[in-house]
Amino acid sequence: MTLFPKNLTKPIGVVGLGLMGQSLIKRLDDANLDVLGFDINPQQIEKLGQHRVTSLAKMASSCDKILLAVFNTAQVQETLFAADGVLAHAKDPLVVICTSTCDPGEIKQIAEDVEKAGHHFFELPISGTSMQLARGDCLGLMGGSPLLCEQLSDLLDVITPHRQYIGPAGDASKAKLAINLVLGLHRAALAEGLNFGVKLGLDPEKLLQTLQNSAAASSVMKIKGPLMVARTYDKPQSKIGQSLKDFGLIADLADHAGLMLPLAEIYIKLLQSQLQDGHGEMDNAMIYEAIYHNRLNNKPLKDGL
Repeated sequence: MTLFPKNLTKPIGVVGLGLMGQSLIKRLDDANLDVLGFDINPQQIEKLGQHRVTSLAKMASSCDKILLAVFNTAQVQETLFAADGVLAHAKDPLVVICTSTCDPGEIKQIAEDVEKAGHHFFELPISGTSMQLARGDCLGLMGGSPLLCEQLSDLLDVITPHRQYIGPAGDASKAKLAINLVLGLHRAALAEGLNFGVKLGLDPEKLLQTLQNSAAASSVMKIKGPLMVARTYDKPQSKIGQSLKDFGLIADLADHAGLMLPLAEIYIKLLQSQLQDGHGEMDNAMIYEAIYHNRLNNKPLKDGL
């Protein structure tokens, strides 16, 4: 006998109605599932519609599965364990599915605490932009009990048809951060290559097409390249502030492991320059502008040769 019915009759709760939360809701809506949402930001609530907005207390009593799409680990902790949080109001066992990118050690402890409280925790960070999640062509990274993974398969099919089981809770966050490290450096490399070609007099759109047909091609070019070429970043799929948060986690974990990440250090400085300029809510393709405007004020390459 499984813990969770196959027919998903109860509403699915979504906490955090930002870019990823809205895309999760689109996936659930497309599958004709009932959805209840919560966010502390009134503007995000308006996007969902007041008739589907509820409190954490009512969500805990109405739903048996709750998706977390909050900003960071601290917000996961608060959503679950605060005096007015989800678990304080849950009368029956809940399944908490965390899609946020979190500190692996802290999320492992949260998972253990949720289980001790008589509930279930499943880790599902998403590799891909909010647009990719909405289309269903992202990769879900699964962490937690293999049995729970199987029992949630119907819901997981709706959220992310493409997914991979990584290991116990915490391991999916480790994999997500490793992926984000590579993706961030890909974005920086693309931004640098486009800037280089443009400064040499090449047409940026034609250069992007050439890069996409070359040995240097990557999925980053397809998603972020057009934004860099158009130099428009005000309809974000993933934001500067979010990337900086993730790279802060990456830097802390690398430092703890005694690992040097020289390229990541430069990338963090480029992100910080954009945040300082007030662009934290812009798409992270805006790394192009940090290089274009020489925000690190580096000396010319020949001075170091």
